[in-house]
Amino acid sequence: MSLPFAIDIRVYYEDTDAGGVVYYANYLRFMERARTEWLRARGIELDRVAAQQGVLFAVRSIQVNYVKPARLNDSLAVSVSLENCGRASMSLYQEVRKADMSVCSGNVEIVCVDAENFNPRRIPPHIVTAVSEWAA
Repeated sequence: MSLPFAIDIRVYYEDTDAGGVVYYANYLRFMERARTEWLRARGIELDRVAAQQGVLFAVRSIQVNYVKPARLNDSLAVSVSLENCGRASMSLYQEVRKADMSVCSGNVEIVCVDAENFNPRRIPPHIVTAVSEWAA
């Protein structure tokens, strides 16, 4: 497993339900944002990869565990850790934390696909190198 990468996110009114609790689907948005920043921190801009190499990354599967509610105005840390990088997919572990408490966690499988036909494609070598260098 790689060393964790994390971003901070503030919970806004738009992220919550009528009770002021983060709506369950918004944790997936927080995780998506963290994955994008995780790649950006390694010099990988997804729009450039799509335009120059014709590949996209898509979520194939996700298993999410909701532990505690996050609420309006909470400050959250959303982390990403690489568990495995295969030929056409990556397995990641993500966690949303409020202070020292886990709020939500998930195992995410990302696949690399052709931008035109969405068939699986090998992950470009420079991306494999970039994400693997972060591994412990």
